[in-house]
Amino acid sequence: MLALADPDLDHGPRTDRSATMRMCAVSREVRPIDELIRFVVAPSGDVIPDLKRKLPGRGLWVEASRRTVAEAVRRNQFSRGFKRNVRAAATLPADTEALLERSCTEALAMAAKAGQVVSGFAKVEGLLDQGRAGALIHASDGAADGIRKLDAIAGQRTGNVGESRGLPIVTALTSAQLDLALGRSNVIHAALLAGPASKTFLSRCHILVRYRMDDDDKTGDGGQKF
Repeated sequence: MLALADPDLDHGPRTDRSATMRMCAVSREVRPIDELIRFVVAPSGDVIPDLKRKLPGRGLWVEASRRTVAEAVRRNQFSRGFKRNVRAAATLPADTEALLERSCTEALAMAAKAGQVVSGFAKVEGLLDQGRAGALIHASDGAADGIRKLDAIAGQRTGNVGESRGLPIVTALTSAQLDLALGRSNVIHAALLAGPASKTFLSRCHILVRYRMDDDDKTGDGGQKF
């Protein structure tokens, strides 16, 4: 339930854990919390993103969109929402994106520790041939030829050659970020096995991609390629 007396702010994670909808402070639209980012004020007076929605204090919610966060900074929406002077740095949109990227790499590292990640072209190809891959991962800066070959195999396995609609394909992270997450060098291709850690990684990647996209590009196509 939204707090009708003060729709801009929540009352902190300890007192309002059941809420599933919130109002974006910029658009004034009520959205599912999975489409929003919670911001709080640090003791220093700086506005910081609370991606896990666990930081203490009252929180203000903004659509998970870089453009919307930038607009909130430009319009001084954070001081208005928190009803006091706070510092929202001009770099807040970029800082938020960096934290979302880190959240994805950490989730991928956890999936790898759980034995739910296979990397390397040949191993990924074998997993696809066996029909065991739950998702396909390509470095965003990987060579187009290798990406095209693995996508074609994935498409054949799902009956959608060249499309792979049934298999999520993640291209949100660079090779360097994949290296960091998996603890090895030159990672271009990887695949996920089914499991809760893999599900968490895909969920976080979806939020990252949504954050990067312009509102007009959010077509709701099922999010199979991100």
